[in-house]
Amino acid sequence: MRILGLDVSKSSVSACLLLERPDLPRQFYYECPFYRFSANIEGIKALLALKPDIALMEPTGNNYSKLWGTHLARAGVEVRLVGHKELKNYRSSHLALPDKDDDADALALACYYFDYHTDPRRFVQIRDQNIVRVRELVLRLAHLNRVQSPIANRIRQDLAWQFPEVALVRSRRCDGSDRVPLLWGWLAGERKSTRYDSLYSQTVGLGITDTVRYHAQRLCNLQREEIAIERELRELLADSRFQVYHQVFKYFGFGTRLSAVLLSQIYPIENYLDADGRPEVKICKGRVSKKPTKRHLSERRFQKALGYAPSLNSSGDNHRIKIVGGSDLCRIALWQWVFTRIEPKHSRLKNEIGQILGEKLDSEKAAGRPVRLVRSRIAAKAARLLFKELVKAIALG
Repeated sequence: MRILGLDVSKSSVSACLLLERPDLPRQFYYECPFYRFSANIEGIKALLALKPDIALMEPTGNNYSKLWGTHLARAGVEVRLVGHKELKNYRSSHLALPDKDDDADALALACYYFDYHTDPRRFVQIRDQNIVRVRELVLRLAHLNRVQSPIANRIRQDLAWQFPEVALVRSRRCDGSDRVPLLWGWLAGERKSTRYDSLYSQTVGLGITDTVRYHAQRLCNLQREEIAIERELRELLADSRFQVYHQVFKYFGFGTRLSAVLLSQIYPIENYLDADGRPEVKICKGRVSKKPTKRHLSERRFQKALGYAPSLNSSGDNHRIKIVGGSDLCRIALWQWVFTRIEPKHSRLKNEIGQILGEKLDSEKAAGRPVRLVRSRIAAKAARLLFKELVKAIALG
């Protein structure tokens, strides 16, 4: 087997090709003929000329690893991904390699395969092609949302003295609409509005400048990109394989965007179950109680994927629990869902999920706990409930 470890940088990769695992990796590090390839046609050809059977790299997102992984996959090379945390621990603890550098990471990735290739859980799961595309679109929507906020804020600040009557108007697209928001479209000259024409004819402001209109045009262009992405996202989510997931998401009151975010991270749910398709539960002796204690391993893996698995950090008399790892996008999206659909009583879900989470949230707040902590706890509980409902739905389906 020709095993290739790849450490991906912005415009190049460091590569280490192994035919077998070195007995002394630390010594081998100083003797190994490492390769460096640039992100151009010569670099890709030279990489493929090594004729690897399996390539390993870290999941560095769509921007860097996608180029190399795609060319390798097209050439028939199996590509496996190793988590950042797992590689860091393996490199320092198991291999005792020198200070971190690109070559050391490439060697560690190649060695990692020889030690763990029989254990699929040691590698980041390879997602379905449709799910990969859903994730790309979800990340693009999050980027567009971040880009629009400062532009919209700049427009509102300028409208405060140019056209103050509409400076605080929250102009949004209607659900399912393919038209840009009315205010931005009117400012950009793309949509007509008798109301805004009338208000502007009597404004106390000093008049709309070209700068505001240019900014409004930028927002309209970004909105059109959002519309195109949402259209493609709806087509991908209509896949019959996701039907059971959508039924559960609807029960939780998740919107299209939140459903897409979660689906891109957790599909298929079978990845979190044991070989028999059941939640993995082990009974171990408790470290404190010394009594038999159930450990819900599948549920915890699911929580961790969503960014809501607590980790104990204890030293002496100091005991702290914090969230480590998982998807930041899912964590934020679930936290916002709690903030908008569970916390406000007037919009709270009118079902068992809303009742369980709502009562828990109300009691936590009544106890005087910090509201941000309460929301995080409710989101973590929602993640556990979501796992149970998905497992139940898949079993029945």
